[in-house]
Amino acid sequence: MTEMKTIGIIGGGQLGLMIVEQAHLLGARTICLDPAPDAPAFKVSDDHIVASFDDSAALEMLCRRSDVVTYEFENVPGDLLIALEKRYNIKQGFRPLFDSQDRLREKENARAGGLHTPRYVAVDDMDSLRTGVADLGYPCVYKTRTLGYDGHGQVLLHGDIDLGKVKPYLGQPGILEEFVCFDYEASAVVVSDGDRTIVFPIGRNIHRDGILDLCIVPAAMSPTVQEQIVEGSKTFMDRCGYRGILAIEYFVRGEEVLFNEMAPRPHNSGHYTIEGCTTNQFRELCRYLLDEPLEEPRLLAPTVMKNILGEDLEAAERLAVEGHPNVYVHIYGKSECRPKRKMGHVTFVGITEEEYRARWSDRFVRG
Repeated sequence: MTEMKTIGIIGGGQLGLMIVEQAHLLGARTICLDPAPDAPAFKVSDDHIVASFDDSAALEMLCRRSDVVTYEFENVPGDLLIALEKRYNIKQGFRPLFDSQDRLREKENARAGGLHTPRYVAVDDMDSLRTGVADLGYPCVYKTRTLGYDGHGQVLLHGDIDLGKVKPYLGQPGILEEFVCFDYEASAVVVSDGDRTIVFPIGRNIHRDGILDLCIVPAAMSPTVQEQIVEGSKTFMDRCGYRGILAIEYFVRGEEVLFNEMAPRPHNSGHYTIEGCTTNQFRELCRYLLDEPLEEPRLLAPTVMKNILGEDLEAAERLAVEGHPNVYVHIYGKSECRPKRKMGHVTFVGITEEEYRARWSDRFVRG
């Protein structure tokens, strides 16, 4: 009988929760580390550690009690992970995490890996901001290079009057990017074991207030754009030497595809894969971690994934009780509900975007 392996997960949020669920289906144990004693993943994980992400002793304990370690949270202190990677089986390695933690490094790495990006310049103070604006022109977008997410740490600049809005961020590393008037955003979830790389069906993402609202699959796009995203993502993974899971967001403008950002973990836009595909992003990450062969994903039917924030939690809970066929409600079990916090998602399998809007969108505050 094969000995049961233990997957250690740095982070105990909803992504950790769904990794644990799939790990159990594959016969593995799990242990999670998170600073919140009521972290969602703790409810289903075999074991857990309550500690901050910069607690080196706790991280060491997690690694020591695991056969393989992964992360569902980007902002793990790099110096700690580099030291641990030398002694423990952190199979994805530090590199994809390191590259994703700085927007400037991320963009430079994307170009080196064969992808196209919007134009950008580094910004650290008002002088470099003005120089960058003169180079890129208005409109443009200022972003902090680290720790920004869901629209935080970003300022859209339409003219000189907006430069003052950046002042609170100056003094820390920043990046100025040209504003891309794109037709839509698409995302690819990619998993590679070094010998084989799989790409899940491409989704079209619709954001509201800088936060993902809907993911529509399959994304309506030309075969040329589809090939650019699929083959470009595979080439990028290979050139960078990345292994495990990577989610890449792209801007699509006509037939042009531009890299936006990446995350070396399962992604909100890939939640539709749980019911919408023959396999899902969490399962394939676990297959990789457990040294099992990857499975090629196939879309079962047109699918719409609705992100549930705090203001729509009650509507999602009502929907779950009603028990509609092919409507799958996931509530993450977070103890505090507040507006704009991700509290769950709903996957509608077998419907198009138009059918979703006609039948379901008016159930939610955010539509």
